[in-house]
Amino acid sequence: MDVFGIPIQAFLGQLLLGLVNGSFYAMLSLGLAVIFGLLGIVNFAHGALYMVGAYVAFVLLDTFGIGYWWALLIAPLVVGGLGVVIERTLLKHLYKIDPIYGLLLTFGLALIAEGVFRDQFGVSGQSYPVPELLRGATDLGFMVLPNYRAFVVFASLAVCLGTWFVIERTRLGSYLRAGTENPALVQAFGINVPVMVMLTYGAGAGLAALAGVLAAPVIQITPLMGSNLIIVVFAVVVIGGMGSILGSILTGLALGLIEGLTKVFYPEASSIVVFVIMALVLMVRPAGLFGKEK
Repeated sequence: MDVFGIPIQAFLGQLLLGLVNGSFYAMLSLGLAVIFGLLGIVNFAHGALYMVGAYVAFVLLDTFGIGYWWALLIAPLVVGGLGVVIERTLLKHLYKIDPIYGLLLTFGLALIAEGVFRDQFGVSGQSYPVPELLRGATDLGFMVLPNYRAFVVFASLAVCLGTWFVIERTRLGSYLRAGTENPALVQAFGINVPVMVMLTYGAGAGLAALAGVLAAPVIQITPLMGSNLIIVVFAVVVIGGMGSILGSILTGLALGLIEGLTKVFYPEASSIVVFVIMALVLMVRPAGLFGKEK
């Protein structure tokens, strides 16, 4: 059976690959949206934190023999702690000045991280094994579905929707939103706003690290893996609307699928289709699809 002249197995396989990429786009853009929406920081170091998360998983396995399932917990905690240090020592001084300074600072941090890891691990890349429980594939009849890629999609969706629910539908989320809009008033109610802001940045960094661990068995772990992805993720955030949690999730998944379909029908355009869509969206709706017009 063919779809537009293409064997259905190849068509669905490319759709699956697009959905997996979209899952990473959604998770990374979610972390960016959380940090920008609640703190107003354009966090260019997000790709570097994603890379660090993957390397933490690699070092845990290669040096300490700690496997994938523990890495899913340990790497976000380690990188989240690093995010807390970055926020307390550097970013907290930039909240009341032009956002361009936060962008430049985090861009510099990303370059430093890439240089350190390139010096330590080289640029050839490291492989990370698929966990034994998720090896192999499931025959669905019309296609063979790799178990690990299916897990990545479901895990990413669960994390994204859980984060959205916490921020948009819980008391903690309302405190976070109120603390960024009127910190003095929230502080008057006995809530420690600086600690809340610090933990928010740490949580955003942890989301990036979690995406890095999920990506480790799928791609080669290299010091440049974050910088290769972060530009696309920024485009996803802009299309969805800067600071929009739900917009980042839906746009990331949709653009991953569109990118996958483009590779089927017009492979030459697959590397630029996201940016073409971004340009079109900004022409029609500068605040993004889910952003709020000022």
